[in-house]
Amino acid sequence: MDRQEIEALVKDYGSRVNEGRTIKELINDGEIPELKGCQIYEGKVSNCVYGDTLKTNDGIPIRLMYRSNRVSTHDQHRGTIPFKDQVLALNHHLMLELVKGILGSSQFKIPDLTPTSTVIAAENLSPIQFENVLRLYMAESSTSTSLYQHWLSGEREFCGHKLPNNLSPNGKLPYLMDTPSTKAKNDESVSPQYLFDKGICTEQEYMEIRNNSILVFGIILEHDRKKGMIPVDTKLEHGRNHKGEIVVMDEVFTLDSTRRWKLDLESGSFELDEQGRPKSYSKEFVRGMKFDSKTGLLSPKQELEVAVRYIETIQHISGKRFEPDLRPRDERIVESTNLILKHLGLKK
Repeated sequence: MDRQEIEALVKDYGSRVNEGRTIKELINDGEIPELKGCQIYEGKVSNCVYGDTLKTNDGIPIRLMYRSNRVSTHDQHRGTIPFKDQVLALNHHLMLELVKGILGSSQFKIPDLTPTSTVIAAENLSPIQFENVLRLYMAESSTSTSLYQHWLSGEREFCGHKLPNNLSPNGKLPYLMDTPSTKAKNDESVSPQYLFDKGICTEQEYMEIRNNSILVFGIILEHDRKKGMIPVDTKLEHGRNHKGEIVVMDEVFTLDSTRRWKLDLESGSFELDEQGRPKSYSKEFVRGMKFDSKTGLLSPKQELEVAVRYIETIQHISGKRFEPDLRPRDERIVESTNLILKHLGLKK
């Protein structure tokens, strides 16, 4: 679809695909009786369901993740973006297919579940409590954990890396840097040694995570370059499965977890936006928007703009026309949940 077609899609069906009850409301209303009594964790942009009764026949604990259309920046809800859930689902599916041979996966393969399904069924891993952040460029960012903010303040060491004085905003780093971040209430960028000292992981576990992550970043770099984009930085999370293996958890290389910049294939340079910065194909450009001074939310016009950018990006990434499911959210997630429960032998 071209931009005009995408704008028409969002205007015509944006409200409809945002309609419907949340997974919590669906469970409380008895729509999915198998999930009655399960715990619900409501995150900033997705909700998770798990519980003692949610296990495979082999006793493997299951976690169901429900993507929403919510968007947040700086730990604050900013609005609801039509089709965002389906775009991220497809984005994650495509990227996981590229990297799961190296990073592993906790997801169950469910026949007939489409790549745009916003429900993910995975083993409920024991999480390793840090985010593995990889950076290829020093992107301008207003977040406190960013390398850019540390560099601006005059610091010349970041997460164990020595920073040269000649770095420039949005410039390339000397090498791909691993810069772990804690998962505390207020995230903090730390050195690997901090993780060892606090017992978050062992040095051997960290090296496994680090080396595998660097390897798959290279895979995504080559994939994206052919599509006219460059991955700038990303965050990956990991956990231990029932076998004690370390595998990737949650989303991988999506628009919410990975900053991408638009590349001009002819010149090899980045396309620039109105402010003269690299044109961003990620959630990063939302951070630069002006929010309502009272509510902190995006305007309806801005929500449409974000939706269009997300759909444009997934078409770049996939190389294919975006084919959304136009049904209301609750209808889609009930169908997907029932498919999952039936396949795992949990459907009553």
